[in-house]
Amino acid sequence: MTILVTGAAGFIGSHVTQALMARGERVIGLDNLNDYYSPARKRANLAEIGESPDFKFVEGDIRDTDTLRVLFTSERPGTIIHLAGMPAVPYSMKYPLLYEDVNVRGTLNLLEMAREFDVHKFVFASTSSIYGHTDKIPFVETDSTDRPLAPYPATKKACEVLAYTYHHLYGLRCAVLRFFNVYGPRGRPDMGPWKFTEAILAGREFTLYDEGRPRRDWTFISDIVSGILAAADTDMQYEIFNLGRGEPVINCDFVTILERLIGKPARWKNAPLPPTEMIVTFADTSKAQRMLGYLPRVSVEEGLAKFWNWYKAQILQM
Repeated sequence: MTILVTGAAGFIGSHVTQALMARGERVIGLDNLNDYYSPARKRANLAEIGESPDFKFVEGDIRDTDTLRVLFTSERPGTIIHLAGMPAVPYSMKYPLLYEDVNVRGTLNLLEMAREFDVHKFVFASTSSIYGHTDKIPFVETDSTDRPLAPYPATKKACEVLAYTYHHLYGLRCAVLRFFNVYGPRGRPDMGPWKFTEAILAGREFTLYDEGRPRRDWTFISDIVSGILAAADTDMQYEIFNLGRGEPVINCDFVTILERLIGKPARWKNAPLPPTEMIVTFADTSKAQRMLGYLPRVSVEEGLAKFWNWYKAQILQM
């Protein structure tokens, strides 16, 4: 069976593509190589995937229905792992219309292709940001997600609902995966681990909100990939899963681990928590454990060491 991975040149997408190829799957990777961050970094991710007769890369946009129809007509994917989209809360505040266009319209286009071409399974990347402010800890999939704090999670909420509609009307099997603070090698340059590392190396001051007290459920990329593949493999109708580690780390402690690895002190300043930021992210993963066999294995200390080793080899040597 052919598997379509959207966002294949990105952080998570490139790792998922490699994992699928390692087990002998045929993969079509779709990515528009946009400039949200350097397209050169995305091409470097593709280079790390490597060339294989089982991998075909298509440069294209999920908003372009003509490109999608040609791809689905020629390749007939049986599963879609939909990881493409505009990420991150802050940028969505500046460009909400772009987020609606890419995330909602792009996802709707793929759902239409899935309906038209009888795709067996649709795996969709959602976000822990969808939970917003809540006093219920840890986050459970049945919690309310009706009050997201920024356009980015609002668009993901819309996509979750659209996926359910296509399941209800057309029987499309769907797995919605709410990712929690994914990090690791090839991580995006706008994400905390990369930004903190870059600032520490340069001796540059950076900001931590609320004295660094917010907590984040940092989840290493290999654990996320294992959850994605399990969701693609498991027969289900429509299900939502949290994919996190389930062990939130205080932000200032996260930075302290990086200081030890890098061997230099961090210089950070305090700022109030913005209204778009959550106080904590904390995944209850019991449903994913029960239905997918999901069991995160990489501690934050081990994961940051892996990230730092990759950063030294791939970024500092450039």
